Amino acid sequence: MCLGVPGKIVDIYEKSSLRMGKVDFSGVTREACLEYVPDAQIGDYTVIHVGFAISLLSEEEAMASLETLREIVDLEDELGLNDPISGQTSTNQSTS
Repeated sequence: MCLGVPGKIVDIYEKSSLRMGKVDFSGVTREACLEYVPDAQIGDYTVIHVGFAISLLSEEEAMASLETLREIVDLEDELGLNDPISGQTSTNQSTS
């Protein structure tokens, strides 16, 4: 399953005739295409999916989404569903 992840736009520029930006994801910065969110400004929060900004959201919505994602990861860790070596999530559950 793929998820859109919220991040904060820290830079906007043009590259190959496309509106692009640098987006900060809790300290990790990645490039994303901003063509689908023409009203986006530096400081806005956006949802990024496979390198494309697909929507804008408020800071409160972004923080709530990030907290929910953290809770999911914590729960997966607690249940032993994450494989720390491969980084893959296990879909097999033991019934023993």
